[in-house]
Amino acid sequence: MKYTLGKQERLKSRKLISRLYTEGNSVKAFPFRMVYLQTEHTSDFPAQVGVSVSKRNFKRAPDRNRLKRLMRETYRLQKEIVYDNLEKPHVFMISYIGREAKPYEELFSKMNKLLNLFIEDVKKKSNEEF
Repeated sequence: MKYTLGKQERLKSRKLISRLYTEGNSVKAFPFRMVYLQTEHTSDFPAQVGVSVSKRNFKRAPDRNRLKRLMRETYRLQKEIVYDNLEKPHVFMISYIGREAKPYEELFSKMNKLLNLFIEDVKKKSNEEF
């Protein structure tokens, strides 16, 4: 598997994003919150991801951009957790809900925890359907 995060893997569709926030479920691993939805999308990949950082908590754009860059990097290096365990296509948005920036190592471990919580939640929901 390639450790890239190309255009096809990024969530860009406004319709999907608005549907995600109205119909989606969420999991938290502070300082991250993931809202996800099982739905068909235009990509060949099993998941499309978006990242966001609140302007309320980080006033300066360089601070927001740096956090988003770190979030994408931590996801990119650990996306195999998601890809190996999903059968159906999903879209999700990862938001930074903390009020102060954390070091990269802590973000990496929290992203790992968040992705594992997401997989557990998806498996639990798919078991409930049967």
